[in-house]
Amino acid sequence: MNHWSILPILLPLFAGALLLILPSHERLQRCLSLLATLALLPLALYLLQLAGDGQVRVYALGDWAPPFGIVLLLDRLSAWLLLATAVLAVAALLYALRGDDRLGARFHALFQFQLLGVNGAFLTGDLFNLFVFFEILLIASYALLLHGQGAQRVRAGLHYVVLNLTGSALFLIALGVLYGTSGTLNMADLSLRAAAATGDQVPLLAAAGLLLLLVFALKAALLPLYFWLPQAYATASAPVAALFAIMTKVGIYAILRVFTLAFGEGAGELANLAQAWLWPLALATMALGAVGALAARSLQRLLAYLVVVSAGTLLAALAVGTPQAHAAALYYLLHSSWVGGGLFLLADLIARQRGDKGGELVQGAALEHPALLGALFFFGAIAVIGLPPLSGFLGKLLLLRAVPSPWLWGVVLIGGLVVLVAMSRAGSTLFWRVGQSTLDSSELDGGRLLACVLLLASALLLVPLAAPLLDYAQAAAAQLHDLGPYRAIPLEAAP
Repeated sequence: MNHWSILPILLPLFAGALLLILPSHERLQRCLSLLATLALLPLALYLLQLAGDGQVRVYALGDWAPPFGIVLLLDRLSAWLLLATAVLAVAALLYALRGDDRLGARFHALFQFQLLGVNGAFLTGDLFNLFVFFEILLIASYALLLHGQGAQRVRAGLHYVVLNLTGSALFLIALGVLYGTSGTLNMADLSLRAAAATGDQVPLLAAAGLLLLLVFALKAALLPLYFWLPQAYATASAPVAALFAIMTKVGIYAILRVFTLAFGEGAGELANLAQAWLWPLALATMALGAVGALAARSLQRLLAYLVVVSAGTLLAALAVGTPQAHAAALYYLLHSSWVGGGLFLLADLIARQRGDKGGELVQGAALEHPALLGALFFFGAIAVIGLPPLSGFLGKLLLLRAVPSPWLWGVVLIGGLVVLVAMSRAGSTLFWRVGQSTLDSSELDGGRLLACVLLLASALLLVPLAAPLLDYAQAAAAQLHDLGPYRAIPLEAAP
């Protein structure tokens, strides 16, 4: 049994535990957190290469065979998302090391536990353990959201906690119904049981599946359950908001994994259970997210609504359900996660030069470094709007080619125009409608700037790397739709 699959979970788990019990020495805490996070990057690259052979690797903890034991699944899809998380985490932590980690206690331990939850959610092959990892990442995110305190963060944190606790309760109810009806929570085994369901089992499994869809939609911030996100992301500290850019992708991943494997085309009477709901949810989320960005009164809130738009865009690809659309979604996921995280870091760099005005879209003092920050803002705006020649344009083009729907074309193009207007208004307010003098407290830290540039540069780097990345994404999508190797897992383990 290959033990590499569990390392993305063990590394942040042990690092977080050590950070809790070791002395609160700043340099020691920072070094350990940075080493653990940096180690995830080559590990993710190795797992990406390992999964590239097309084999579905099963890691049974304690050597307890599925479907009864706790299992991890490593395939191309999970490896792809581990890489997305590792790159984002390294940049967010580099930014935090420049002082943001001092805003409150235990930042680095919480950061590692957040990574533990995210990586575990991408690797688990069991629905109950998906719930467990969801709870780990949510508990860590509760504390990270409040890191630095402040009335706005407390209010946003309260809404975030209440809604996600409600989602967790619904998740447990859905799991209880699934287990009571099918006798399993292993996703591969559930795929077999759902396909063979008859009689009274069908409506119960359908109800549980739709309840799961509701929970995952809440995690992914889809309409009408996204209202917690703008305030939470806008008030969080910059490195926390950047790391949170991957959190909605966990919900999107859960929808993709569960409703392709367990309730997909091979699920008999339950086939394509969620498809009728995904398409209207996707279009409405994209449209209202763009309107929210236009109405935003701060740069951070505008960027938070762009996270909502990206979640709707990804869901549109999932709604189509074809391997081509899923491959386009995987490419767009890298772009939206990394560029979105970089823009949150850039918003903080700009806010630091505006004094008490911060990121508010009102007239303020002139920036001390308008040329550099303005160039980065222009670059990031082109990337997030989806204009050529950066990865945002390529991602949306791939999606539109894979989904020849006039509805999607209309929403994507009109939504892009609305986001263009919103970003143009923000840029003119921050860089042109300014006073004559700068603030004495203006600063531009080199370490923070480096972390921001690393993420924004991905919009350029993803273009020359598009061919190999798309080949891998297409192979990942094809593997996801080939249910045979997944369904063979519980059968091979049977005595």
